[in-house]
Amino acid sequence: MSSTSMAHAKPPAPQATAWYTLPPEEALTALQSDPAEGLSPETAAARARQYGLNEILEGKSRSRLSILVAQFGDFMIMLLIGAAILSGIIGNIEDTAVILAIVILNAVVGFLQEVRAANAVAALRRMTAPTATVLRGGHPQTLPATALVPGDLVLLEAGNAVPADLRLLEIAGLQMGEAALTGESTPVLKQIPASPPGTLLPERLCMAYKGTLVLSGRGRGVVTATGMETELGKIAAMLEGAPPGRTPLQLRLAQFGRQIATAALVICALIFITGLLRGEAPLLMLLTALSLAVAAIPEALPGVVTVLLALGASQMAQAKALVRRLPAVETLGSVTTICSDKTGTLTLNDMQLIEVWTPSGPLTATALHQDTHATSELLRAILLCNDSTLDETGTLLGDPTETALWHAATAAGFDVPAERAHWPRVSERQFDSERRRMTTLHQKDGRLVSYTKGAPEAVVPLCTTIPGAQPADANVIMQQAAAMAANGLRVLAIARKPHATPSPSPAALETELEFLGLAGLLDPPRPEAAIAVATCRQAGIRPVMITGDHPATARAIARALGIPDDGINGAAVLTGHDLQTMDDNALRRHVARTNIYARVDPAQKIRIVTALQSNGEIVAMTGDGVNDAPALARADIGVAMGKGGTDVAREAASLVLLDDNFATIVAAVREGRRIYDNIRKFVRFVVACNSAEIWAIFLAPFFSLPMPLLPIQILWINLVTDGLPGLALAAEPAEADIMSRPPRPPREGLFAGGMGFEVIWTGLIMAAITLLTQAAAIRAQDTHWQTMVFTVLTLVQMWQVMAIRSSHISLFQQGLLSNKKLLGAVLLTFFLQLAVIYTPGLNQVFNAQPLTLAELALAIGASSLIFILLETVKWVRRRQAGHPPLG
Repeated sequence: MSSTSMAHAKPPAPQATAWYTLPPEEALTALQSDPAEGLSPETAAARARQYGLNEILEGKSRSRLSILVAQFGDFMIMLLIGAAILSGIIGNIEDTAVILAIVILNAVVGFLQEVRAANAVAALRRMTAPTATVLRGGHPQTLPATALVPGDLVLLEAGNAVPADLRLLEIAGLQMGEAALTGESTPVLKQIPASPPGTLLPERLCMAYKGTLVLSGRGRGVVTATGMETELGKIAAMLEGAPPGRTPLQLRLAQFGRQIATAALVICALIFITGLLRGEAPLLMLLTALSLAVAAIPEALPGVVTVLLALGASQMAQAKALVRRLPAVETLGSVTTICSDKTGTLTLNDMQLIEVWTPSGPLTATALHQDTHATSELLRAILLCNDSTLDETGTLLGDPTETALWHAATAAGFDVPAERAHWPRVSERQFDSERRRMTTLHQKDGRLVSYTKGAPEAVVPLCTTIPGAQPADANVIMQQAAAMAANGLRVLAIARKPHATPSPSPAALETELEFLGLAGLLDPPRPEAAIAVATCRQAGIRPVMITGDHPATARAIARALGIPDDGINGAAVLTGHDLQTMDDNALRRHVARTNIYARVDPAQKIRIVTALQSNGEIVAMTGDGVNDAPALARADIGVAMGKGGTDVAREAASLVLLDDNFATIVAAVREGRRIYDNIRKFVRFVVACNSAEIWAIFLAPFFSLPMPLLPIQILWINLVTDGLPGLALAAEPAEADIMSRPPRPPREGLFAGGMGFEVIWTGLIMAAITLLTQAAAIRAQDTHWQTMVFTVLTLVQMWQVMAIRSSHISLFQQGLLSNKKLLGAVLLTFFLQLAVIYTPGLNQVFNAQPLTLAELALAIGASSLIFILLETVKWVRRRQAGHPPLG
């Protein structure tokens, strides 16, 4: 059936069929899919309208209404509402209305914060959406996995996550990891023949299911089910959605919040009792105590931190670093070692064939057009033993090394598609990290020839001859390979073997080979990588290169980038062979100094990570392959490649580089440090402000002063100071020395470095300024004393938030406009306070009186004392050598 007629045919009902019981051709017929062309765009569009997006629906998300209602569920808020109602019953309608209005405003602010956090996290989740390679209209194309429909032909390669349920049509050594679906950790070798009816899910070897992973090999399958109709979707439908777990930082803050709440409630109870003993009205004291408790308890602290982490993660995504797990944001600030792959991360991943060496001698890449048998066979080998392909737009897709070889063969005059058509591939042995080579078998006019390419030490020992049936001298070849690698070239050995038997065994493909030559490719270092390496070292972070390349190549690139190559006892580079001969204790000693690892099997990365961690290092590890996944999961920060990486690596990682650039890792560390700094600044600001309010109310009776503030005024201060100014700290830019500090110890407390003591004395000083203003105004018989206290306690917090933007750098050095959001929030708070005391009617609601110009100037001047004091402390710090920055 043609693609055109399929567009008008009745769509199939995939969920009603046991696809594992059907042979491939019957499955294709039932799904009305062309085995060579796939679906036409029109058919795919029609089925997309019928079946919807290929996605697993998440558990029911909280509605906007439920989020808003939840803002009133806090115990203290409910008490305050009850007190407001009681106030109304006894006739204080005005107080009731204002208290309820402020409670509603608080709820709106909390609602907006929670919605914003949910939106930011949802945006991050959308960024991680996987893609799939699909054959549509006869052309392979990369699409979002959500766009798949039943009948689509999907191409699978090692490292892919299966995007939908598939009936397999073609396979080549396809092994799947199905633990996510079946719980079985053993790899499953797939096959094409159908299974009998009633076969259990784990035994349906002809199927590939959504959410499972391709561990090795490749294949092609037709989509039989999408979205909630997949086996994974059926399981998801049985589960109730659970909220995401909180980060360690949020858990610590929640515990701290409970401790603060307990202390605040005790103090508020004392204030209530003391007020009653002094003869204050019981209702006034109840409202005061409750208002103070609401203002003092930072119940929204974990939620606000979620906003800060999510917004910070969104900013990281804009800088090409996609955070998949929020705890990674705080962990980034503690990283002491970054273990990075070389190719594509420290280098441009723009391979070019520079030099070729054959038994006849060296050749430059531009001289490959020479029409000799050896050169022709070498070129034929590098284009046939090659998995690069052209997509429908003519873009070359594939591994950078293989695309470089394709371009070299094309430049030498080979018609690659025609050559591949003349010599079709009949079987293959895929590259793997243990063999470090790949072999393909080709047939033409009844002749069979296999071509092998890989690391010289993995290929040359298998070679017995060179062209002309001369014996191969392995020592000479390996010496030449080492010389090329010392010049920074990545070296591949290429060989061939004719076969007389029609079906040679896999082992026979890679024995008694004829050596054809060495190919030297250059992947230049990224221009920005050397700067990033220098920044790392300045920040106390050790850059470590781990690569599968030749040791000489690795060392040459490391030197160009500024990565130290001293090592232990002159061993500048450790190889995979060295790791095999070392016990764990010896490896621990070596990893303390070694910065370059070569010829390392991805499985050996786990040993390196573990050894570093046992030395107390906090490790970030990059990787892109299936075998890198365990090391990424083991590292404190697993960093996967977004462009060239596999789905398996991305699933295991906590950070994905969208540009595969080492400099982006360093930028992410910088951003992580900035975010953690700003969280600390927010906590410092909120806790100091809340404690100042408590101290002012609590200490006033001990100095024979009347109640400084009314309940409505306390709630207002809490509303305008804890809201916009606090959140605007999230936009605080990184301090100039942020990458000159040593990494933060991972178990360091939130109030480490003396910040806890600073919070205490800052709160006491702000309370003292407030009470001194009250005492001075009362002594001067100023009838506006309470409005002055109200204004001073509001403005003193604004002066504080401007001063704590850094713990040691002056605000004037930072610049007022370097955080425009914070400056705007402070000015808005100031004008709102002026509106409360000068707007007729509104000032009556808050029991405030218009201040004279002198009184307002005195309030501004008195409140600024905290700013002068904090700036003086920073000046003293700058005068001291080696002070630890707190900010």
